[in-house]
Amino acid sequence: MASSGFGGKSGIYEVPTSNRKCIPLLPGVETIYATIARDGKSFFYAVASRGETSIFRQLWKDGKTIAAPQLALKVPFALPTWYANHAAYYISRDLSTIVYARPGGHADLYLLSQK
Repeated sequence: MASSGFGGKSGIYEVPTSNRKCIPLLPGVETIYATIARDGKSFFYAVASRGETSIFRQLWKDGKTIAAPQLALKVPFALPTWYANHAAYYISRDLSTIVYARPGGHADLYLLSQK
């Protein structure tokens, strides 16, 4: 799984190790980081907007997406997308943990629970 957050080739791609070709899964999606979910049949990606971040789950199989992305979680703050040439956040494979770096600011700790 690879992603490109900026420019004309923004999107989420699958990169099989067998042939190393980029297969576009979600072209045009502006995200920096995508992670394969624990089930191995979907992946998560975050899209930040003004003051909040939406984390989507996308079903996928054999280099193709299945159905439309589903909103998995919305957090009440905007995750920084880029810091020091790396993604500034991490989303766990079961969506139980989100860790992010907030450069130049103080540390905030959020405990989120799903209903």
